[in-house]
Amino acid sequence: MGSSSKHSVVIIGGGAAGIATAASMLKRRPGLDIAIVEPSDTHAYQPGWTMVGGGVFDVATTIRPMASVMPKGVTWVKQACTGFRPEDKAVTLADGGTLAYDVLIVAPGIRLAWEKIAGLEVTLGQNGVTSNYRADLAPYTWELVQTTRGGRAIFSQPPMPIKCAGAPQKSMYLACDHWRRAGVLGDIEVEFRNAGAVLFGVADYVPALMEYVEKYGIHLHLGSSLVAVDGPARLATFKTGEGEETVSFDMLHVVPPQVAPQFLADSPLAAPSGFTDVDQHTLQHVRYPYVFGLGDAGSMPNAKTAAAVRKQAPVVAVNALRQLDGKGPTAGYDGYGSCPLTVERGKIVLAEFAYGGKLAPSFPTWLIDGTKPARLSWMLKADLLPWIYWNGMLKGREWLAGPGGLIAQ
Repeated sequence: MGSSSKHSVVIIGGGAAGIATAASMLKRRPGLDIAIVEPSDTHAYQPGWTMVGGGVFDVATTIRPMASVMPKGVTWVKQACTGFRPEDKAVTLADGGTLAYDVLIVAPGIRLAWEKIAGLEVTLGQNGVTSNYRADLAPYTWELVQTTRGGRAIFSQPPMPIKCAGAPQKSMYLACDHWRRAGVLGDIEVEFRNAGAVLFGVADYVPALMEYVEKYGIHLHLGSSLVAVDGPARLATFKTGEGEETVSFDMLHVVPPQVAPQFLADSPLAAPSGFTDVDQHTLQHVRYPYVFGLGDAGSMPNAKTAAAVRKQAPVVAVNALRQLDGKGPTAGYDGYGSCPLTVERGKIVLAEFAYGGKLAPSFPTWLIDGTKPARLSWMLKADLLPWIYWNGMLKGREWLAGPGGLIAQ
């Protein structure tokens, strides 16, 4: 059996959400006793993997040792959380030990459920089957893009929720742009098969994206969900409104279905969706006031992106510190999310929106009109955002992301 200990704040997850929240809390209250529960040796800048798959970034630049991003002064509990006991203000660990807390912050991320697509796991990384949702596969995406000169290339998108809802089509646009420059796009039948009913969830950005769909000659199949892959035979089976359809492919970029981590879904903290049941503005748990949740594992109806976490972390930091002091929440999250849609190499449609699909631009439209493809948005994604992530967000510097006031209910 493992040992038991107690900390003022216990954070589950050393991803973007957990690290950024710890750093933001320590900026406000240096010396605060925080433990972060995280079994992984490495920390990844996941938004960079689309760029790896497009031949823009080297995958090595997206991964750093976990020790290098742990905020100074936190206790790193290097193992997995296996369960929650909110009535006892404690969590259980893989070694049988427990961690008690005054405040708990739940940020374990989302689970990629590769197993929900029959035959997929055994063929990933070979037979033309790839995914930018894994660091070890994103370079294979770029390899396939460079070697595919004809045939059919399929890009799939599962039902929501998924992290970075734009990523399935970002990889497709970058591939098409490469094929166009290489003079082979006309020999490749490109299909975008999306389980959803629309190309993108926020209508204002659809016209610009549709221009690229038409420019690249992409065949759109909405309401089409990947259910099985036969890698050696190069066949993919999709569930559609009419039943099932099996099509051949030369390249298949898969985005896996995504679910809450099982230890969270099975716990008293879960909403019916399996995600942490929090108030969508205060990010405080609806039943346990000393528990907060953010990031991809939260039940909020926002887009699950790193940009959302950048705005959520300061809100949780402020409200969790107030909870420690016996006070109610004062900061509010408005549902902000961002999806820099890489429509071609050098241009991005910078989708930024809040709850209800309301546009939420960070810059004046004379500088960047997010509904149109822009070179400046590409520079932001390729050069500025990775730097802000490593040197700003993970260090508790809240550039463009201070905690907002509580939104009127």
